[in-house]
Formats: sequence, structure tokens, C-alpha cells
Amino acid sequence: MSESEPLVLGIETSCDETGVGIVRGHTLLADALASSVAEHARYGGVVPEVASRAHVAALVPTMQRALAEAGVRLADVDAIAVTAGPGLAGALLVGVAGAKGYALAAEKPLFGVNHLTAHVAVDTLQHGPLPEPAIALLVSGGHSSLLLVDDLAGRVRPLGATIDDAAGEAFDKVARLLGLPFPGGPPIDRAAREGDPEAIAFPRGLTAPKDLAEHPYDFSFSGLKTAVARWVEARQRAGEPVPMGDVAASFQEAVADVLTRKAVAACQAHGVSTLVIGGGVAANSRLRLLAEHRCARAGLTLRVPRPALCTDNGAMVAALGSHLVAAGAEPSRLDLPADSALPVSTVRV
Repeated sequence: MSESEPLVLGIETSCDETGVGIVRGHTLLADALASSVAEHARYGGVVPEVASRAHVAALVPTMQRALAEAGVRLADVDAIAVTAGPGLAGALLVGVAGAKGYALAAEKPLFGVNHLTAHVAVDTLQHGPLPEPAIALLVSGGHSSLLLVDDLAGRVRPLGATIDDAAGEAFDKVARLLGLPFPGGPPIDRAAREGDPEAIAFPRGLTAPKDLAEHPYDFSFSGLKTAVARWVEARQRAGEPVPMGDVAASFQEAVADVLTRKAVAACQAHGVSTLVIGGGVAANSRLRLLAEHRCARAGLTLRVPRPALCTDNGAMVAALGSHLVAAGAEPSRLDLPADSALPVSTVRV
């Protein structure tokens, strides 16, 4: 870490996590987080209004914790970065408004950044500068995307995305079917350890030859979710017990199989030797292991941040902000909007 590298503060409020991170260059100094997930659990999913109100209450204390953890003052930072989209509109507005206030008060440049690109940038905090180009597989509750990253500072091209349910959304819905808590990813991962991933032949969406011809890098998990529901319902109607471990393991295997198969294929088709996986579902143990095996077999370098950096956090926003500052990018205007549908190709607003 060098004192000449930019000291950047990042604010993340796109969904149900209020995050404030501080980085210097590629070194993480603080990563403070406040989660409202417990408030959403009884609804089985994130409630936008509840999330927005939680951000309002949590932003200032989370900011104070991050500054204290890093041992710096707001006046010490070189720039402030904030998630401007995509995400929940109301939640984004809280973060963007707060970041504008901090930037104005401290007279610091402000960078409104893309949430998805930030999930790629956070890997640099663990593994150093990202080889470019790279392929990024982003999997979360709201997104399942394959990206060609030519330049983190401004050239990110979408190759494919989910056409219905995202991978994380499917995990949540299947967990609910099995009576497991929200969010569904961790409990399914735990239940799968007691099951057989080959016990049930669940479908792999958009992998038939005709589908690959039209959607080589797109994903679909709605049919998988429905197949799990029908299988469970058939067992229940027959008065037979539902083998939770086998269902969880077989479902998880289907998701990981499709994600890793298409990600490796994208690397090979584009002549790219580095695959980065990010987003909350990247914490899934089977996805990480299968990606490791398939990348090794294909001669690819796999980079996956530690689980704490995969979920939404302020560190990832600060990491992307730091990259933009180092690249000499122009700051955002102070009237920058919060854009819930911000395209992944727009790295900076």
C-alpha cells in the first residue's frame, strides 16, 4: 500500500445491505455493513419500502464505523463513490442522496458507479489488478450475467443474462418450498451437504442445442424452480417424505452446472484466460468447487473473492471508485440520478 494511491470511500445501498467501504489503491481499510435482511425474512423476500427506511437509519452510523475502522476522517479521502444503479429505486436514492451530501460537505469528487461492475472490481482487493480482458460471471438475487470486461474503467460488454429468474431468486424460492429460511442460498448449501447431487435429474435451462444456438450465454432458472416444486408436490401428494438433502443438492447441482458450463464456454469462445465470479451466489460452495474443476480442466485462471466480499458491500463500490480515480476518469455531476435499470455497459454515471 502506498500513500500516493487514492483513498476512496464507497457507499452501497442498492438492496437490503447498507455498506460503507474504504480502500487505498487495492488495499481494503474498512468494510462496515448493516443488514436489514432479518426485517425481510418474514415476508420471504426484500420489501423495497422496508429496505429504504432501513438505509435511512443505518447510513450515518455505518459511515461512522467505517471511518473509525480505517482510522481516517472524511476530510482525508480523495473521492467518494456510490452505487447509482441498478437496484431498488428507493434504496438507491438514499445512498445517492447521502453521498452527494458527504461530497458537498467535504468538497470531494463524487463517482456514481454501476453495482454490477463493482462486483467485479471487488476481486482486486483480494487478488490484485484484474487481467484485461476477463470474463465475469455475476450471480445474485437479482442478476445472473456474463460480462466481457475489457476495461473496468469503462468498457464492459454484456454477453448474456437471465431471461427470467436470477440464480439467487431461484435459491430463495426453492428454499421456501423446502421450509428453509430467507435468504435461501446459505440454508440450501448446508442442506445439500447431506444429499446426493445426482439423486434427482432436474432440468438444465437453455442448454439444449437449439437453445444454445439462440441463447449461448443466457440463463433461465424459472423452469428449474417449477420442476423442483412439482417434484416436491408429487411426493407430498403420495404421502412420501421429501428428502430435503437430495432435493437441495440436486437443485444446487443444476444451477452450478449451467452457470459454470456457460462461463467456461464464454472464456473459450472469446479467447479469454481469466474468469471472475462475483455476487452473493458466488459464496455457494458447490459453485466455487465446480468452477475450480472446470477452469483447471480448461486451462483457465479462476478468481473468486472470499464469501464476505461476494455479497453487497461498500468495499466493492470503493474498489471500483479507486480504479476510476487511478484511471483519471472524470467525476460525476452532483445532479447524478439513481437509475434502477442502469445498464451494465454504463460503468460510471
